[in-house]
Amino acid sequence: MSNKKILVLPGDGIGSEVMSEVLNLVDWMTKYKSFSFDVSERLVGGTAYDKEGDSISEATMDEAFNADAVLFGAVGGPKWDNVEREKRPEAALLRLRKDLDLFANLRPAVVFDALAESSPLKLDLVRGLDILILRELTSGVYFGEPRGVSKINDNEEKAVDTQSYTTSEVERITRVAFDLAKKRNNKVTSVEKSNVMETGMFWRNIVTKLHKNEFNNVELNHMLADNCAMQLVRYPKQFDVILTDNLFGDMLSDVAAMLTGSLGMLPSASLGAINEKGTRAALYEPVHGTAPDIAGQGKANPLAMIMSFAMMLKYSFDMQEDSQMIEQAVQNVLSKGLRTPDIKQGAVKIVSTSEMGQAVFDELKILIGK
Repeated sequence: MSNKKILVLPGDGIGSEVMSEVLNLVDWMTKYKSFSFDVSERLVGGTAYDKEGDSISEATMDEAFNADAVLFGAVGGPKWDNVEREKRPEAALLRLRKDLDLFANLRPAVVFDALAESSPLKLDLVRGLDILILRELTSGVYFGEPRGVSKINDNEEKAVDTQSYTTSEVERITRVAFDLAKKRNNKVTSVEKSNVMETGMFWRNIVTKLHKNEFNNVELNHMLADNCAMQLVRYPKQFDVILTDNLFGDMLSDVAAMLTGSLGMLPSASLGAINEKGTRAALYEPVHGTAPDIAGQGKANPLAMIMSFAMMLKYSFDMQEDSQMIEQAVQNVLSKGLRTPDIKQGAVKIVSTSEMGQAVFDELKILIGK
């Protein structure tokens, strides 16, 4: 069997620091698990713009198309705030999502027992929390046309963004939601603004019809987006899988992320459709940003990046046991009180980025008996 191809895109800020720990993990798996990957690394984001004149090159896109999975760090920072929109760091991530057709964005919000007290909510509201937000990622207002700013007269301008969805776009993300729910607690909450938006009512009708015809053994609830945001901080355990569009998914996933106490703990996966070979394009990244205020200081939390790698093993390579082993190693490290500064509450010891990565490796060695 040929090695799986992974394209590594560390990006900007702390992206390279947290990615280094994953590359160490890849080396560890080669040594101790006798499983190797073909890894290539390229520039993306602001670093790519500085050296290559664009946030993602055509050569990098070609590698992304040919990879079995893409591991992505983080992009952006104030240094590139005045770069033209088409070449800004964030444009690279949007292009990867769109061109690879990564329409399904999975953002788990899981509260580890050892970190429950780090949540801004009361302990009884978040202990044992396990939510999965499924965000449609390649359509909606971020990609709709027309968009732009036009001049009305000498004193007035007009800005337009277009929220747009097709039947097939809603159907395919909905099928993913129901399939995921069947492997969890069998409950989907579909979120939109059907009370004021045409696309919201369109979305609700399609989800309702698909549920009736194909997934009536899964519990389905509908909820308005603003109410969902409120319910996430009022009683988050009512949710299992939250299905929503691009814009609301962007917002709600960040709300859910803070229930866990730190963005530094949350991985994500962006998946395409299964192709004729039985595989799918996929990109894995931590939810956190580039954190330029701590970049280069060894303070970044690498656990979200490490758990994004675990998601890659699960969803792209069907390596369920290895994925679970990494998640267990992270749980064990946290239970021993090791913390990076962003999750310092309840710490026995504050550690650096590399020390946290090493602690995970040490736990993995214990778990496999080596």
